[in-house]
Amino acid sequence: MALFRSRPSQYKTSSYETARNLIRSRNHQRNRAKRLRGRVDALEAENQQLRSSLKQCEEQLLLHRQIQELGGAASAGEGNPVDDLPLSAMRIVGHHFTAGMIALCINLARHIGFRPAQCALQVVVDALKLNVKVPSHDAIRNWTCRLGVGELEQTFRKDQEVLWMADHSSQVGPEKVLLIIGIAVDDLPERGQTLSLDKVQVLAVVPGEHWKREDVEREYQKLAERIGAPRYLLCDGAIELQEPAKKLEKQGRKTIVLGDLKHYAANVFEKQVGRSERFKAFLSQAGLTRNRVQQTELSHFAPPPLKQKSRFMNLGPLLRWASMVSYHLSEPHSAARAGVTADRMNEKLGWLREYRDDLACWAKCQELIDTALSFINQQGLSRGVCGRLQTCLDEAMFRVPGHHAAADQVAASLVAFVERSEQQLGEGERAWLSTEILESLFGRFKRLEGQHSKGGFTSLLAALPSLCRPVDPSRVCRRLLQVTTPKLKNWIQENIGRTLTGRRVEAYQQYAAAGTG
Repeated sequence: MALFRSRPSQYKTSSYETARNLIRSRNHQRNRAKRLRGRVDALEAENQQLRSSLKQCEEQLLLHRQIQELGGAASAGEGNPVDDLPLSAMRIVGHHFTAGMIALCINLARHIGFRPAQCALQVVVDALKLNVKVPSHDAIRNWTCRLGVGELEQTFRKDQEVLWMADHSSQVGPEKVLLIIGIAVDDLPERGQTLSLDKVQVLAVVPGEHWKREDVEREYQKLAERIGAPRYLLCDGAIELQEPAKKLEKQGRKTIVLGDLKHYAANVFEKQVGRSERFKAFLSQAGLTRNRVQQTELSHFAPPPLKQKSRFMNLGPLLRWASMVSYHLSEPHSAARAGVTADRMNEKLGWLREYRDDLACWAKCQELIDTALSFINQQGLSRGVCGRLQTCLDEAMFRVPGHHAAADQVAASLVAFVERSEQQLGEGERAWLSTEILESLFGRFKRLEGQHSKGGFTSLLAALPSLCRPVDPSRVCRRLLQVTTPKLKNWIQENIGRTLTGRRVEAYQQYAAAGTG
């Protein structure tokens, strides 16, 4: 039987129906081909995406192997990853710039800021006529924050004995940041050496508006679950920082809570000197004198600005100024008084003469405090350090002439504080008794913030852990592979949330949307 008939008349179906069926079949096949073509395009796109992902994974695997090889060579003494050109010249997956360029930008920004770092690099590139693209300040900021978050995730092991330092910092508004840093007890400097930031690691950066004991305890416990409880915790005299630490323990040993000598010394100075009406009158006169002389020929005799916060921790410059001016009041022919008449000198600064005896006492108290702080910052805390401190303070007492009861009381209080602290340590144990290294880290962060430090905390808090030590290409590779930009955004959202700057911007946006100005 033939499949096809030779003439249309031999078909029983009409020509109209035949044509309609053929057109319908054609449309069906065309739609089917279109669907298959779309499916092929989707599979090709998926294949291309898988190829791209595979390539990135291969590049990351190669990069990880190179980092491990370089790290192994460095530990064996065969080279230094910082100076290794292949790693410095390598582009990190997903980044246009090399690891060496990123490390350079971050290190430069730590000293001068993000925008100045971009400008400085551009000046160098233009001067040397290099065909090199300079990263934007936003890119440098992003890298620094990602590096900081990565540093938070890689700190100590649970089997290490660690000393924590904790403190609060505030700027504008009610928000405070709880900063906890740590150093392995084995890494404490030898006697005669000071503690440096490159030995310290940031363990927690937690902003919050309310810091009661239970809030601090929650953060202590959270950190202890991750890296283990500390052997020692050093903080100022704030009860909300000290009390929760007494609940921490590790392998049956409770954490030893130590106080900061500098904060204690400031409290002693305030008690012995600062509460007297005589000292309050001196501070008032000094503040008025600054306004009276800073726009005159006596501007070089203007006192340093008075700090309202932690005033008794920063009195050294003011007392040195008072002693300096008192000297020049007694030396009318000194070179510093050239062009200044005696009447003008007496009119603006003569009031200091009546405080000369007081200044001698206050300066001696400050000298004893400075001596004790310098001693502890170089010796640390251990059994027997109290006796050596007493000897050091006795020498300082003889060095500064005059006998003052307040100075004797300051020296006795400092020695007693150190003695109480060392009694908490066993034989052979060693700890630290000064949080100046933590204050130094806060200072670095404020320098990085620049003028924004007066506007409240921002997402730049993520960069704080990166400020302890310079970065090298090896660390840049590890941290940027470890912390992607989406991961950084999640960390900021979870830990910082809405900032003061964000709320201020929102207030202006609502004002502008209302159309009232």
